[in-house]
Amino acid sequence: MTLITDNQKFMNASDIFFKAFDFFKSIGQSLFKPFRSFSGSDTSFKMSYKFGIIPVVIIVLLIVFGITGFIWDNEPENFDVHANALVQANGDGGKIVTGYTSSATLVHLMETLLNKPGGYLSNDRFPPGVFMDNVPNWEFGTLVQIRDYSRAMRNDISRSQSQSVEDPDLIIAEPQFHYSNDSWWLPATETEYREGLKAFRRYLNRLSEDDGAQFYARADNLSDWLALVEKRLGSLSQRLSASVGQERLNTDLAGDTAAQQSTPGLKELQIKTDWNEIDDVFYEARGTAWALSHLFKSTEIDFADILKKKNAIVSLQQIIRELDATQEEIWSPIILNGSGFGFFANHSLVMANYISRANAAVIDLRTLLSQG
Repeated sequence: MTLITDNQKFMNASDIFFKAFDFFKSIGQSLFKPFRSFSGSDTSFKMSYKFGIIPVVIIVLLIVFGITGFIWDNEPENFDVHANALVQANGDGGKIVTGYTSSATLVHLMETLLNKPGGYLSNDRFPPGVFMDNVPNWEFGTLVQIRDYSRAMRNDISRSQSQSVEDPDLIIAEPQFHYSNDSWWLPATETEYREGLKAFRRYLNRLSEDDGAQFYARADNLSDWLALVEKRLGSLSQRLSASVGQERLNTDLAGDTAAQQSTPGLKELQIKTDWNEIDDVFYEARGTAWALSHLFKSTEIDFADILKKKNAIVSLQQIIRELDATQEEIWSPIILNGSGFGFFANHSLVMANYISRANAAVIDLRTLLSQG
């Protein structure tokens, strides 16, 4: 996959700008040519030309930024996790072993985050990236799942027990992925993430070469990661549902008569997402679901024996089906926020439905894994 650097992004945008500028400059010169013959002096013409070229430059910039933004404002396509593992194994001269598909999937997720059209946009400080928010929120949703899975691998999946030694490359990769997602300079976010990616690739190579790296496909390890997924999906479901505003009973201490909290809360809560954050939450959920769909498809391969023994393959496939449903094409130019059963659609509530169903299936899967 071709790496996209900040310099390359700038050079590509510069090429587009200068070509468009030359084109509109020639148009501007032809438009002002008649005025030169009627003007009293070259000075008056130069003044007219000087002030006339400014709108042309502004129009050129708007067109260039609009076209570039349109190209960049696209979510990556789904990919075949098994085919991706084969390509990476062949490229590195390794072999596919237990855990290779999941690890290779995480590598591809991070590569996609960094090398998609426009590169990584969350930390951009110049147009058009600075004006875009859909893809950056999608990036954050994907990034959270990369962080969670890398942490699960470092703490659980790559270790045989709690007292065993952590993998040296995962010790480097996991905190690198947790670096600030919007740092533009000194160091840039992309620089830190690529360092983490290099370390994770070293783990992947050692895993395929039987060089000390391990991936323990056990029911308890899978259940620990699912516990993280369950919390992420539950939070997203609540935030998506709050697009129309809800009155909720406070259930923070429900189920434990001795439970306490640091600050007393209200018995009823009014929760509503701000209008300017509705599409942000929506695209964050899209990015989360996109990353999770591929990680679960990898899980179906690497944890196949465990899932078959627990008769849980169908439950996992149901999770994948619900997550894939969130990736359907959006035909509306904007994210609509109709009022529940109102006249207009509410895309957030539709997304919340799929996320909630996927979360329910995750809970069922954890229950099956806990049974003997």
